[in-house]
Amino acid sequence: MEKWGANLYGDPCRACGFDWGLTPDQAVTLVRTVPAQFEERLQNATGRERHAELDWTPSAYVSHVADNLRTWAERLKGACANGVTEIPSYDPDLLAAARRYEDIALAAALWSLTWSSRAWTEAVEEAMATDIVLQHATRGPQKATDVARNNAHDAHHHLHDVDRILNAQTPTPK
Repeated sequence: MEKWGANLYGDPCRACGFDWGLTPDQAVTLVRTVPAQFEERLQNATGRERHAELDWTPSAYVSHVADNLRTWAERLKGACANGVTEIPSYDPDLLAAARRYEDIALAAALWSLTWSSRAWTEAVEEAMATDIVLQHATRGPQKATDVARNNAHDAHHHLHDVDRILNAQTPTPK
């Protein structure tokens, strides 16, 4: 089985400080508020800024978080609506290349994140209420509450990445 969650990133996460002990409801609240957090941080950004240690731009990170939430919302909704609990893994880097994250306008990425967050919140709340357990191809069984925490970590972690990028930018003299 593939390592994931706190077993992979540490508790708290070694990079972003995410506390895996948060409740599922706290995870849902975090994801519900993450679009506004990205918008606030990126209000004066182009979305094309870079950091020497990171592969993606802010716009690409926002696009990834949106796609990740949408993917998991679809999986949870499929389990709730049709009982489809067997799910494959996916490679986020291949998805980024296919969607050309670097070419997505920041405003469009933020719009997509807002939409994805709403869909994810609806799907994860329904899945948690009905005790859905997904059977992940490489991670094994994942309760809806596990998905909530893992997806909240992904969003929080990449918000931290965006903060790193923005904090590394050289201010323009006035």
